[in-house]
Amino acid sequence: MPRNFIFLLMGLFFGTGFGFLVAAGTGAELEGHEHGTASHDHAAHDHGGGDMSDHDHSKLIEAGTPAPSLALSIHPDSDQSRNLHIETTNFTFDPEGVNGPHKPGHGHAHVYINGIKQPRAYSPWVQLNALPIGTHEIRVTLNANDHGQLAIGGEPIETTIELVIE
Repeated sequence: MPRNFIFLLMGLFFGTGFGFLVAAGTGAELEGHEHGTASHDHAAHDHGGGDMSDHDHSKLIEAGTPAPSLALSIHPDSDQSRNLHIETTNFTFDPEGVNGPHKPGHGHAHVYINGIKQPRAYSPWVQLNALPIGTHEIRVTLNANDHGQLAIGGEPIETTIELVIE
């Protein structure tokens, strides 16, 4: 039995090394996409939700009237998971309109946990799964169907709440 284990370890070691050599020889990159220069604007770059398109998430779009409002509340789920309630007025979650033109009062939300974008929210409830123990900053923005961030008087419609997992 120990001999089989040694051969398994040797196979994993040499197989992994061979794989890295092949990847390096073909010019493959581990990241899979270009991050640009050090001055690259990460706030406008979408790392979450599987969206690798060229949407401009930093573009501000005046929400119009009546202006939407945004509030957050956190509800218990399990030891390290919580349910986030995105409370809005004058705003309709519109999954069918995503990637379409701006329609006043319609869109979706972007959820960030400790600055990292999560999948988009197309409804007012989002489950925050298996958060590590500690303090987390949850930030939510309201976004138009074309992904620009909704604003009132040039100020983004967004809010932040602190969540502590013990």
